[in-house]
Amino acid sequence: MNSRRVGITGLRRKQAANDHFSKVGSNYEKKQIEQLKVKLETLKSNLEEFARKHRKDIEKEPKLRTHFSKICANVGVDPLLSNKGFWAELLGYGNFYYDICVQIIEICRSTRGRNGGLVELGELKRQLTKKRSSSQEISEDDIVRAIKTLKPLGNGFEIIQIGDRKMVRSVPRELNSDQSNVLVLAQEKGYVTKYMIESELGWGMERINDVIDTLLADGLCWIDEQADPIEYWVPSFFKGVDD
Repeated sequence: MNSRRVGITGLRRKQAANDHFSKVGSNYEKKQIEQLKVKLETLKSNLEEFARKHRKDIEKEPKLRTHFSKICANVGVDPLLSNKGFWAELLGYGNFYYDICVQIIEICRSTRGRNGGLVELGELKRQLTKKRSSSQEISEDDIVRAIKTLKPLGNGFEIIQIGDRKMVRSVPRELNSDQSNVLVLAQEKGYVTKYMIESELGWGMERINDVIDTLLADGLCWIDEQADPIEYWVPSFFKGVDD
């Protein structure tokens, strides 16, 4: 009987100790969270002060703008969230990226007939720079951020990786693995032939014809029937072609 009472008493003491440590741990966690909140608020305040002092530099220098945007994102500040917010008013981020979005849409629409809605990121930057003339200098990071703001609109704008190149897709069309493999193969010379595909990828002609026919139908490649063998050029890989 005594041993049983001791056992029950021991369990109660153990439970009481667990409750105590749980309470202590909970209080410690709350203090840690409060301290973290204070640190984040301090950092946000410092970011605001930095933005006030260096607004012109942030507007003018793409690299500084990229680093500043990344720091903002890390502490939960989104300068693009609202055009009426503090950050938009302070830095002009809303109007800046809105203008880039409009220009991206214009360029992609005007070149879609030529490239099938797929343009290399570097080429898009070149055309944007030309279109903006004396406006603020932009970086590829600015373009990436602008395109991300377009995604919720559901209009198909997205950045995809094809081989070692970043491409901007402006149509709601997914590339399957076969199409992507052919485009990767075309990167070196700007074109492919059916014999190149057969040799490099080891596919049969039925599979090759199916992929080529789809790329031609979607406007992602052009056919040069005068070449021998026939060449299939990918306009997205053309360098410096103006409208």
